[in-house]
Amino acid sequence: MKYFTVFLFSIITSFVFAQNDSLVTIKGTVINNETKLPLSNVNVINATRVIGTSTSGSGTFEIATKLNDTLLFSYIGYETVKVKVTNDWIKNNPTKIYLTEKAYVLDEVIVRQYELTGYVEVDTELIPVAADGYRYSISGLNAGYEAGDKSPGAVSRVIGSIFNPADLLYNVFGKRPAEMKKLKEMKKDDTVRNLLATKFDRETLAALLEIDKDDIPQILENCNYSEYFIQTANDLQIMDAISLCYEEYKILKKNK
Repeated sequence: MKYFTVFLFSIITSFVFAQNDSLVTIKGTVINNETKLPLSNVNVINATRVIGTSTSGSGTFEIATKLNDTLLFSYIGYETVKVKVTNDWIKNNPTKIYLTEKAYVLDEVIVRQYELTGYVEVDTELIPVAADGYRYSISGLNAGYEAGDKSPGAVSRVIGSIFNPADLLYNVFGKRPAEMKKLKEMKKDDTVRNLLATKFDRETLAALLEIDKDDIPQILENCNYSEYFIQTANDLQIMDAISLCYEEYKILKKNK
């Protein structure tokens, strides 16, 4: 009888854990914090599972989650909200999420940055042109490294990466295996990709990768992307650039 009781307890325990470990669908409504009206087409991303959806015309959403998953609520012109999935939320569906509009401060606008003469031949010499990102090919890799310009400093950075790239990139990717694995999942989900294509603040991308926002420029610099690209690319382009660099790192590490 004693052994039967232990056996039965084990079965019940396993069943409970299996239930807790399974995905559950939670519901909610996203609301404007000021007007208290529902917001449609808000991006709802499960950053832990890298799956996404958007709110309906009435502001409602449903998404698959597990306990302690992190959800991101992102909408153009509003502050991004990060929320943890709790037991209360799972048991007491649905819930309300409030988004607050961003307050924008406009910088001073300089109308005449350059003293132009009116002569095209002269004025074209006065206006600086942003340098294109020059990429140097490396044998054995699908793509090369972007130096950003043709200056000696840019070339030397690329040469340094060619001679010892795996060691250089280990500090970027070697310590973040879990975060880098999420890149593949992020690239598969159209909701995530469409959201990142509209973002330039790196906040959503950093939250999805579970890294600090300030680490992203450092990663791209170590991958020899130009400052111009780092400053101007949208979050989807940044994600694809990091993913490409990571694939190159794995090749270099394997062949070292």
